Amino acid sequence: MSDANRVILLVEDNPDDVTLTLRAFKRSHVMNPIAVARDGIEALDFLFARGAYAERAGTPLPTLVILDLKLPKLDGLGVLKGIRADERTRLLPVVILTSSKEDQDLIAGYSLGANSYVRKPVDFAEFVEAVKVLGIYWLMTNQGPPPRAAS
Repeated sequence: MSDANRVILLVEDNPDDVTLTLRAFKRSHVMNPIAVARDGIEALDFLFARGAYAERAGTPLPTLVILDLKLPKLDGLGVLKGIRADERTRLLPVVILTSSKEDQDLIAGYSLGANSYVRKPVDFAEFVEAVKVLGIYWLMTNQGPPPRAAS
């Protein structure tokens, strides 16, 4: 599957963090299309091709979900529960990328099936490096599950 078909779903409500993440991916030469969901409900609607994303039915699921924890409507842990509870998305790689320094969030994230937990660096250069490493590992090195279609 070409990079053009390997969508990354970024679930992030902070516009500055969205811009920063997109810029970091671009600087890291990650060419995959990136869809952005700005709250937890929107993320699940995107994944399960419902509501505003109903036209996605039958299209492949994202290759990777990058998930913030502090989201409106449904928090990141709720999104992760929804992803892991459905057979279609149970194996989807999910990386939590958050500013939370709470050990309870880290433990809950892994307990609910996160594949990785990354704390957002404050420094832009460090952030770019973290995103670059994420992109290289999850998009080039990791052997993920075979593509599945949404709904």
